[in-house]
Amino acid sequence: MRRVAALALSLLVTLTGAQSQLKIAVLEGDRAVNDIRKRTAREPVVEVRDAADRPVTGASVTFLLPDSGPSGVFPNGSRLVSTTTDENGQAAAIGLRPNTVAGEFQIRVTASYQGQTASATLTQTNVGTPPSRIPGKLIALLALGGGAATGVLIATGGGAPSRGDGQPARPVITPGTPEVGRPR
Repeated sequence: MRRVAALALSLLVTLTGAQSQLKIAVLEGDRAVNDIRKRTAREPVVEVRDAADRPVTGASVTFLLPDSGPSGVFPNGSRLVSTTTDENGQAAAIGLRPNTVAGEFQIRVTASYQGQTASATLTQTNVGTPPSRIPGKLIALLALGGGAATGVLIATGGGAPSRGDGQPARPVITPGTPEVGRPR
């Protein structure tokens, strides 16, 4: 009975040791800098290897971004994307887009294969400022307001210069800063 128990314990130790033999090697994306303004990021790429340092095909890999602060999203709009390693044991988080918060953040990577798991962390940094956006309605209102004011001045003759013969001069509009004045 003791021999069976010792054999079972030895087998358990061997299996437990095998659990930690799966490894993740980061190939791309660690220490990458993402551009907030252009909404471009460096996609993380990892390689999953077994105890004999061979690539593992078909391992499940997840990439997880932070909930808040500097972070990003994947094409599905989520902070989590799952994929499977290819014949070279590689997996990539395709389509990562940074959010608009500048700073450093970590991407957690987890791989699993036949009961074995491994994890790794990549660090990336979002830099820049998001492009300022002037709402289209505001632009339209400003254009309408400026056009209306010009129309009122012309229609009422308010401040319209004359050509010297008593006739009002036609307004001249030049590209650049808008101004209404005498012909030049």
